[in-house]
Amino acid sequence: MAKNKKINVQGVDVVFYQDNSNDYISLTDIARYRDSERSDYLLQNWLRNRSTIDFIGLWEKFNNPNFNSIEFDGIKIQAGSNSFSLTPKRWIEETNAIGIVSKTGRYGGTFAHKDIAFEFATWLSAEFKFFLIKEFQRLKDDENKRLNLEWNLQRTISKINYHIHTDAIKANLIPKEVTKLQSGFVYANEADLLNVALFGITAKEWRDKNPEKKGNIRDEATLEQLVVLSNLESINALFIQQNLPQNERLVQLNKVAITQMKSLLANNNLKNLNRL
Repeated sequence: MAKNKKINVQGVDVVFYQDNSNDYISLTDIARYRDSERSDYLLQNWLRNRSTIDFIGLWEKFNNPNFNSIEFDGIKIQAGSNSFSLTPKRWIEETNAIGIVSKTGRYGGTFAHKDIAFEFATWLSAEFKFFLIKEFQRLKDDENKRLNLEWNLQRTISKINYHIHTDAIKANLIPKEVTKLQSGFVYANEADLLNVALFGITAKEWRDKNPEKKGNIRDEATLEQLVVLSNLESINALFIQQNLPQNERLVQLNKVAITQMKSLLANNNLKNLNRL
């Protein structure tokens, strides 16, 4: 149960709380507007009315699956007679009502769902009910604005974090330019030439850095990297036919890898494939 809140209506402090998204307002505080010394007496007078019984009984039927309709019918028959009296406690105990609640403690008293509380305020004073609804709604509007502000702030933070994350991924996926040392080195096989052009390291260097992983460097590749790798294989085959030296092929393949990875990482269609 949420913490009690308070609004001031025409000089009277009215306490309310929220339970499972339902607002319950103090009938005791509302009654104090009319008579601060005899709030219980006013409540009992209100509960004696046939129209009151009809309303709160109808509310329970619509909102309370455990409402005791048999006991309610007995109370309804007696309602309005000179000898009839009804307290909130009796109503709750005999009918299993949930629309009216009795609380003890510092902010104790009789509370009711806002639908019932506004009905009681109508009986007590149309003017007081008007200002009660206005003040209650003002507080609710303020709470909604605060919640919307918090939600928008969280949404903005999430967006910022998302871009930080994606930028970090892009920075790590886009190949770095090969060094002069790498371009002058002769690789034992063409597969490692492609690995250096795209990943920046040879298969053995990757295994030495990742001894805990069972696969190889290409097993850990992203979809974008695999697409570029396939393209590099075709381009490298063409370079070999043109009798280009390995160091020149490495530099050219590395430039292609950088260009294609930048393009693929910005491609929405490939992002959608990644989600499948």
